Amino acid sequence: MYPVESIGAMDDSGYTTDVELRYRDLDTMGHVNNAVYATFIEQARLDYFETVAGVPLEEAGGVIAHLEIDYERPITLDDDVAVTTEIAELGEKSISMDHEILADGAVAATANVVQITVDPETGETIPIPPGWRDRIATQQDD
Repeated sequence: MYPVESIGAMDDSGYTTDVELRYRDLDTMGHVNNAVYATFIEQARLDYFETVAGVPLEEAGGVIAHLEIDYERPITLDDDVAVTTEIAELGEKSISMDHEILADGAVAATANVVQITVDPETGETIPIPPGWRDRIATQQDD
């Protein structure tokens, strides 16, 4: 996993996670490889669940049903990278999250991820646990 420093702040743009770039994230053109953006988003999502929803990593069960990324500009090794996370929709069994990947404060990419909650034993979809829902909803209201 990527080294992450949670700055633990909710603001108008959502919850922000700082991500440290590694040389191996780069492609032959010196830009962060497009596939790495999904990993940045994953790390931000996990940080959000642990910090905001109070869900330990081992309990953040779920599967990604949708991932869409729009690339705006390249990221280079010299950029400071952060990912914002904001809940777009809290469904019965799914959570839609909007993300912005920022490079030196400028939008490098935007993304939408829909995660569905599943029973770890059966793989069947289940309602979002009430504790998660309450903590996420409380943060959205702040």
